[in-house]
Amino acid sequence: MAKGAAEIVLLNPHDYFLYVPLLPEVAAGILEPRRISVSLTGTLPGVRLVLGQAHDLDLDARRVAYTDPEDREGTLDYDRLVLTVGSVNKLLPIPGVAEHAHGFRGMPEALYLRDHITRQCELAGAAEDPAERAARTTFVVVGAGYTGTEVAAHGVLFTDALARQNTGLRDGPRPRWLLLDIADRLLPELDERLSNTAERVLRGRGVDVRTGTSVKEATRDGVLLDDGEFVESRSLIWCVGVRPDPLVASMGLPTDRGRLCVDEYLGVPGRPEVFACGDAAAVPDLTRPGKVTPMTAQHAQRQGKVAARNVAASCGHGTPRAYEHHDLGFMVDLGGVQAAANPLHVPLSGPLAGAVTRGYHLMAMPGNRVRVAADWLLDAVLPRQGVQLGLVRSWSVPLDTETPEVARVPRS
Repeated sequence: MAKGAAEIVLLNPHDYFLYVPLLPEVAAGILEPRRISVSLTGTLPGVRLVLGQAHDLDLDARRVAYTDPEDREGTLDYDRLVLTVGSVNKLLPIPGVAEHAHGFRGMPEALYLRDHITRQCELAGAAEDPAERAARTTFVVVGAGYTGTEVAAHGVLFTDALARQNTGLRDGPRPRWLLLDIADRLLPELDERLSNTAERVLRGRGVDVRTGTSVKEATRDGVLLDDGEFVESRSLIWCVGVRPDPLVASMGLPTDRGRLCVDEYLGVPGRPEVFACGDAAAVPDLTRPGKVTPMTAQHAQRQGKVAARNVAASCGHGTPRAYEHHDLGFMVDLGGVQAAANPLHVPLSGPLAGAVTRGYHLMAMPGNRVRVAADWLLDAVLPRQGVQLGLVRSWSVPLDTETPEVARVPRS
């Protein structure tokens, strides 16, 4: 499209692009938060950024209603709409989970988890009761997909570092991590060789990996497992998966498992002015007829480029293109120099997989590459910083939220 021929407006709750795959490293104190937060205004010249959370769509009037960070209501009119609202934490009807668990979808949750882990280790070091000390240094992760596996892998290294620095924990039992999943193996959606590599690394670090196991109830004092065991803990980290943003369901259009139905050109049938991609859209997978593309960053990033091309084509500039992408393999960062990866479907493990994984992340990030690499280098040669700032409190990041990317704040 000719420069200046259209106004491009981006409605987003915050002013940065979040590189989600590196969130576990923020929670583990390896990367500073701004390293994986790339400025939108600094990298999107010519795009007008509007800070706000969309809460209503009037498709007939072509209007979006939103609430800005200061609780003011606003509306935006559009000629073309690209819906990329993403996903939120997936909830299950398990007693106590919504009240006592925390998810891992946005920056506020990662910052809360880093503070929470540090705080529990510090409180445990000062506790005189061995039972309290054990409960505070027991961390339960539910969901052994990408996120849960990486959180547990990085988390156990983080708590080991904190324990070595804490006089009250240095000579006691190591902090305990449990990784639970109802599936029969870790990373059930990936090649079994990647699963075996990840499990071997985690078990080697002392992580208690339990497959075929789920949570029956969560309480303030711990977690009741479905086999009857009660695990005393103050930390329940919920990584069971995601669901499309609830805004999709409110549109009144056909959906597939909560995702907005679109065609191979990312267009919404019957609404030629509306496009959707990413986790919010059920995009036909032309490489696997009859299926839709999985909810991964690899697909979302590429769908965004196709959506931009097809929006321009709908305005008479260029020709539309169907979305088709053969996955390039998957990479799971296991912390330290360890990873499990199959780039171009070649299985790798150990330091080589770790180098490939970090190289891929640096290529995929839209900015801050030097800063990320510098943090990785510093983490390799300096001790981890065990400091909790207390800026994100537990009530600020509830599990049941439609905006995991925004921390709740007190209202006057």
